[in-house]
Amino acid sequence: MDILEGLNGPQKEAVTTTDGPLLIIAGAGSGKTRVLTHRIAYLINVKKVSPYNILAITFTNKAASEMKDRVEKLLNASVKNMWISTFHSACVRILRDGAERLGYKRSFVIYDTSDSISLIRSCLKELNLDPKYYEPKGLLHTISRAKDSLMDPDTFEKETANDFRSKNVASIYREYQRRLKQLNAMDFDDLIMKTVELFKVHEDFLLQYQNMFRYILVDEYQDTNRAQYELIKILSKRYNNICVVGDDDQSIYGFRGADIRNILDFERDFPNAKVIKLEQNYRSTQKILNAANNLIAHNKGRKGKKLWTEYEGGPDIVLYKAEDERMEARYVVSSIIDLINRGYSSSDIVILYRTNAQSRAFEEELAQYQIGYRVVGSLRFYERKEIKDIMSYLRVIQDPSDEVSLLRIINEPSRGIGEKTIEQLTEYARSNGISLYEAAKFAGDTDLSARQVKGVLSFVNIMDQLISFKDDVSISALVELVLQKTGYLEILKSENTPESESRIENLNEFIGAAKEFEKDNPDLVLEDFLANLALVSDIDSLEDGEGVVMMTVHSAKGLEFPVVFMVGMEDGLFPISRALDNDEDMEEERRLCYVAVTRAKERLIMTYARTRNLYGRTMVCIPSRFIKEIDIPDFAKEPFKKRSMSVEEPGKVASSKEKYAVGMKVMHKMWGSGIIVQVKDMGSDKELAIVFQSVGLKRLSANIAPLKVEEG
Repeated sequence: MDILEGLNGPQKEAVTTTDGPLLIIAGAGSGKTRVLTHRIAYLINVKKVSPYNILAITFTNKAASEMKDRVEKLLNASVKNMWISTFHSACVRILRDGAERLGYKRSFVIYDTSDSISLIRSCLKELNLDPKYYEPKGLLHTISRAKDSLMDPDTFEKETANDFRSKNVASIYREYQRRLKQLNAMDFDDLIMKTVELFKVHEDFLLQYQNMFRYILVDEYQDTNRAQYELIKILSKRYNNICVVGDDDQSIYGFRGADIRNILDFERDFPNAKVIKLEQNYRSTQKILNAANNLIAHNKGRKGKKLWTEYEGGPDIVLYKAEDERMEARYVVSSIIDLINRGYSSSDIVILYRTNAQSRAFEEELAQYQIGYRVVGSLRFYERKEIKDIMSYLRVIQDPSDEVSLLRIINEPSRGIGEKTIEQLTEYARSNGISLYEAAKFAGDTDLSARQVKGVLSFVNIMDQLISFKDDVSISALVELVLQKTGYLEILKSENTPESESRIENLNEFIGAAKEFEKDNPDLVLEDFLANLALVSDIDSLEDGEGVVMMTVHSAKGLEFPVVFMVGMEDGLFPISRALDNDEDMEEERRLCYVAVTRAKERLIMTYARTRNLYGRTMVCIPSRFIKEIDIPDFAKEPFKKRSMSVEEPGKVASSKEKYAVGMKVMHKMWGSGIIVQVKDMGSDKELAIVFQSVGLKRLSANIAPLKVEEG
């Protein structure tokens, strides 16, 4: 049969085992999507199951669309009657049919995050609770986790309300749910929780859908939470034809509520279940798979499998120890240049890091050599909201007449200074021929209300204080004062969400950037620092469709690249520090590392640093325990013997063999003409301090800087 053509033995077995519970453990790169789509086609074409009686669940709309397209190509026919959708899309369709049974109108609206936060603020006002102490984003995160676990307000109060604050949080949750229903609205998490409630309360309604969905398939089962698990279990109970596909070794979303026990306990939850393991890998070399197998074997909470491939060749895995994070970035970028000169496309290459804040050093180094790059799953470092906010504060401190920067921060964080207030201040400024900042000082002379005046003058007082500190403290200390005195950092801490934690890490990394600038340029001031940042931000705009890909390991799941750089391989960074004292968290970190390793098709390069300036602190680093656990002899200490200085190598390119001397004129492709003012030996390299006419002082590596020596 054409549907089974090209499948290996275990894949065929997974496709043709159609009745009863089936768990397919699909290793990385083992062709799980192929198995799922061929299984659906087999059910329809061979078993003569109506598409109407099949439910296939994926985690993204894109995956659902791709699955549908592939099934239709296999069958050469439409499957428009089949439900191939995400959990949430399927639940919306079910709830439109049955919402009235729960007291909602069929036309209920779905609230997004901003709608939910606005409603929580309204609930806080109703309950007379302070939004600074009960931060709305943090509350929404708590409520979302409760709904993932199917905890309604009553259950939540019973299980968590053991002190004054937690009792108030339970009251907020209760009021939030009451108001949602009053508004005929559901939030994103309600869609699944309310569907489960609907099925449990109305058995006739459940029976209708159980009869409809006689065959159920679920992709990425290791990422399901308790609510999703209950939904699948209750829907499949009548016919028991439930097929789940996943990889327990790639369960990395515990922080989002994913429960690895769903896949580990599948055979207990579905007696007589069959388990099929897909272990043949079609992506990576055996050397890379050996690393992955050795690493993940250290986890106790797993089913157990061993990836293998017919491709035995390929280069050794590389391990590089750098002196610090700057030398790490320099090494990675010089290796990328070499790879490009060997014939790789820049988009064949990915840099994977554990946290978004790590991207800064690599972004700056890639920009310096005009190598295009794309940051996936996050904004580029200097485009992130919190970084643009802090830069705007610094620009106003440097020049209070900078109106664009002032407008960005005057109500960030919120001070009750709305658009109407700003309009009146702007009108006053224009009428009196003064800057907007000066107008703010005279807020009491305008038609603003007493409350508006108070908010504006509070902002002015904070800024005047910070401006007075400008010439007396270091740049990094000034950044810390801004974060403290404006309350910016305090508000992020109170949110207590993964997103706010990431923003705090980025701000601490910005402090680190300021300290780095101070160390390299002890005689320069805030104005120079801002000019340097403007240059980096301007270089950022060079991005195009091609380019080296940069992302966190979480963002890389499901992707593959010919070349993978895993950077920052140090205990406390990867694995992250909070996992060092928690076995469950450590196992999830190890799974995350396994995901990173298995993204690589041909080359895998790991780097770590002896010391690292991260989040504004300098740390002495210990190599990641994961490096030791990989335990293979296939590590090479240096991947590439020769170094190319630039991608294009225009004209005469200098090398460290040049007799560099103070006073020598050089030409840099990006920064133009400069004069060497210092030459410092760095072992096999030299550090050159060069003053450029365009950007001032820069310190560059003689080995990799794209310099031409100017004649005369």
